[in-house]
Amino acid sequence: MSNYPLRILYDSAKKEHKSPFGCIMADENCHVSISVPISTGAIEVKIICEKEGGQTLTVPLGSICDEGEYRRFSGDFSLNEEGLYFYYFVVRKECGSFRLFRYGDHDTNIEDGEKWQLTVLPRDYKVPDGFGGKVMYQIFPDRFNKSGECDLTDKLKPFTVHKDITEPPMKGPDEHGFWNTDFYGGNLRGIEEKLPYLSSLGVGVIYLNPIFMAFSNHRYDTADYMRIDPMLGTEDDFVSLCRSAKEQGIKIILDGVFSHVGSNSKYFDREGVFGGGAVSDPDSPCRSWFDFKKYPTKYTSWWDIDTLPCVNEMCDGFLDLIIRDKDSVVAHWLKLGASGFRLDVADELPDGFIALLRKRVKEIDPNAIVIGEVWEDASNKISYDVRRKYFSGGELDGVMNYPFRDAIINLLCGRICPIEFRSIIEHLYENYPFDALNCSMTFLSSHDTTRILTELGREIDDTVKALRLASAIQFFLPGMPSIYYGDEVGMTGGSDPFNRGYFCPTENADELTAHYKYLASLRNTTPALRQGDLSIILNGDIVTVARSYGGESISLTFDPHELSYQIN
Repeated sequence: MSNYPLRILYDSAKKEHKSPFGCIMADENCHVSISVPISTGAIEVKIICEKEGGQTLTVPLGSICDEGEYRRFSGDFSLNEEGLYFYYFVVRKECGSFRLFRYGDHDTNIEDGEKWQLTVLPRDYKVPDGFGGKVMYQIFPDRFNKSGECDLTDKLKPFTVHKDITEPPMKGPDEHGFWNTDFYGGNLRGIEEKLPYLSSLGVGVIYLNPIFMAFSNHRYDTADYMRIDPMLGTEDDFVSLCRSAKEQGIKIILDGVFSHVGSNSKYFDREGVFGGGAVSDPDSPCRSWFDFKKYPTKYTSWWDIDTLPCVNEMCDGFLDLIIRDKDSVVAHWLKLGASGFRLDVADELPDGFIALLRKRVKEIDPNAIVIGEVWEDASNKISYDVRRKYFSGGELDGVMNYPFRDAIINLLCGRICPIEFRSIIEHLYENYPFDALNCSMTFLSSHDTTRILTELGREIDDTVKALRLASAIQFFLPGMPSIYYGDEVGMTGGSDPFNRGYFCPTENADELTAHYKYLASLRNTTPALRQGDLSIILNGDIVTVARSYGGESISLTFDPHELSYQIN
């Protein structure tokens, strides 16, 4: 720590020290101002801005002004290359110099600490209109609602259908040794039937877990990207769903599972069901898509699950199928009514693949969205020893915001304190492009997590009260507040598959549904909640989340221990 009695003042989150706030565009002017105690003898301050694997820029802060006991150094710079940068200061005195680094969230330190992060976005980076701040609803298609009967002639076998929707999902393999072969029969017509309910809930975006033909009930083992799974219905059913949703102001986005396919698929065809796959036909054009260690029995698979063979995403044939062909997977479903994709395991997709996919999506529909499944800070994520370019390369419009989810749950369960909560939220608020953060999923449950009521119930007695507060925080933070189907009617459930039960209201359904309707209505009618600036104020352990926009402000003040809150 510094031996000087006065601190050196620089806080990248304050506009008087750095403007604009957070990320900047390539070639955009950035103004920086730092105040150094006159007693240090400082006569010059420079910014050293380093790009990973690239240029280093030295910027003298040439405007100098004495203000009481401080000397303020100010200057402007711009960066012409997109990418992720890190910077620090060098302060020169009449005799010697020292480096200045970030210390904690809002302070500085001499010769020790972290560098400040600065994301420089592509000049043309723009997220789509019509998503930012909207309420999202996530549906696991087999488990939401059934309407009528579907033709199961071509449904991949074996499978069973539950006769009672209150039965829990089956855990483990069936009598044939197959996993995830139990279905409830939820379908696309059933989702369309529920659109009035979703509209009354305030939903503006529906995210569907995979709907393409597959063997399992989760459908992450794609069998045919160009076909709706027979259990869910037909392509006509999908078109009808999208048309009806659009009439009610609701957009539909699909799960894009492109890092792997199913072993029982037309592309791999280990079971010989389709013919012409990489295994069933040694001369198949699909054979080069897969990494065979010993053909045909040993191959690279997702997390070593042999029913999920990994794909070489940059293989020409696969790129043609998913992205480049006139009627590629991306083009086909967008033209039929989808408004974008959520990319499964984005960390395992090459940057080049994501960039090509987003470019193609925008060519077809500039207002379609591409969201990535990323579990950490997506602005500086390192995956498989590679620094990802989700934002610095303009690859994604948004992500699944797991850090916000974890911060809310950990605060209410007493695992972190309010100061740590504020730090987590503020870091992402500064590190993400605001528009991308506003197009990210802010959620409490998903198909990959324990349901929120079950998670809270592990450490909190009054789980309904805790959920009311957790969801209020969720709806006050930037992003698209995402409701996992059934959370709004009190559904519980542990880890997979028990978090994927059939939609079934509980005794708390009326209370919770009314609560979610209130939050969604507040969100949909308050511009400050959808697109306003964020500030988090602490008063002891009392937390206030405040949003402001165009002279309007709204705040949520809560006690994480008492689980009480007030909206002002």
